[in-house]
Amino acid sequence: MDVSALIMADSRFPGGGHVHSGGLEETVVRKLVRTERDLPSFLSGRLHTAGALAASFAAAACRQSDWALLDTELDARTPSSAQRESSRAQGRGTVRAGKVAWPSPVLDELLRVTPRPHHPIAVGALTGIAGGTPLDAALAVAYLAVSGPASAAVRLLGLDPFVVNAVVARLSGELHAVAEAAASVAGEHPAELPAPGAPALDLLAEAHWRGHKEEVRLFAS
Repeated sequence: MDVSALIMADSRFPGGGHVHSGGLEETVVRKLVRTERDLPSFLSGRLHTAGALAASFAAAACRQSDWALLDTELDARTPSSAQRESSRAQGRGTVRAGKVAWPSPVLDELLRVTPRPHHPIAVGALTGIAGGTPLDAALAVAYLAVSGPASAAVRLLGLDPFVVNAVVARLSGELHAVAEAAASVAGEHPAELPAPGAPALDLLAEAHWRGHKEEVRLFAS
């Protein structure tokens, strides 16, 4: 895996991902995830839906540069306005940090076309600029799709971090499979990229967005 992708997958990367739980907070509020035993199914489900979608567009953005079309197609695959806002907030933060680490006219053009790019597109563009591959970009965002909620579970539920880390480690085979599938279609026209749906995550995101306006929540999403 390319170093640039590793840096962006690191929780210490200042892209703003630490304030997002990937739907885990609302799931905890509704008591759908309570213990370590509940976590694997949530993370696996998120990986194969939202994670697979993000991985496909990150891989494509690493190879392609039609930012307007990629942005439009990812928007069309993200029916939840709360999910779109979360993705764009993280994308903007990632590009801001990335411009310092890997300055490039490619990023200037991306921001000209879409000042608040979706997070997978931002990661894919930066990975490509730094010399990484579509597989690197796909693996980074696939990993973030599970590592973010896993970290949030420790904070929200006080779960054993060693056990939670083991849950993520056991997903390594699935992570590689999702990333490899995404990389295999990186050269496809954006309209032909996969469109896995996650209605439950969309509904949880909208509920969290409304709740976040009414009461204090630990995470923005």
